[in-house]
Amino acid sequence: MNPLVYWTVRAAFQPAFHFGLSMRRLHRERIPPVGPVILASNHRSFLDPFLIACLVRRPVYFVAKRELFRIRPIAWILGALGAFPIVRGQGDGKAMATALAILERGDVVVIFPEGTRVRPGPLGAPRRGVGRLALQSGAPVVPIAVIGTEDVRRGVIFRPRPVTLSCGAPLRFPRVADPSPQLAGAITDRIWPGVEREWVAIGGEPGVLAATAGEDVLPSGVRAA
Repeated sequence: MNPLVYWTVRAAFQPAFHFGLSMRRLHRERIPPVGPVILASNHRSFLDPFLIACLVRRPVYFVAKRELFRIRPIAWILGALGAFPIVRGQGDGKAMATALAILERGDVVVIFPEGTRVRPGPLGAPRRGVGRLALQSGAPVVPIAVIGTEDVRRGVIFRPRPVTLSCGAPLRFPRVADPSPQLAGAITDRIWPGVEREWVAIGGEPGVLAATAGEDVLPSGVRAA
């Protein structure tokens, strides 16, 4: 991440989001101000990472599909803004290692458990990578819902639309060096209803996950704080 590029772009985008998109940011105080944090969000638009970056007063790092990094100027810009590549549709050990390294030095990682943009309708099904990252890092996970960004762009035309972001209470899990796929999936099933609760609270369409899902989905002896 290039601090000069990052903070310049953020300084330009934030007023544009406020005035052009009537951005509302709910419950930002729930994001821990220091230390490693995973921000787990639904994904509707390429604008989502930039909007989420406006939730905190420190840099955030996020994954972007590897195909975007094949064009050198775009790769440089994305890297300067804190993006790192991921291979979608399969487990990407290199992207996971990068995310872990960022968290271990006490920074913020944005992850989209759906794995790709989902629009319109209810939330998509999450993948277990976020659960694995939470366990291996021991970092708190803040569920985040974003609504409205799916209507901002039609082709090359951008349209003013109200956008809302809402943060859930942070979830904490015990650190596990090498979690099984079953355990990672169980932790994901504990995280994702938090995203859906915020999503429904700001007007999103309910999905298939029960909003009351909780610690009972975890294997014996593993509990969320």
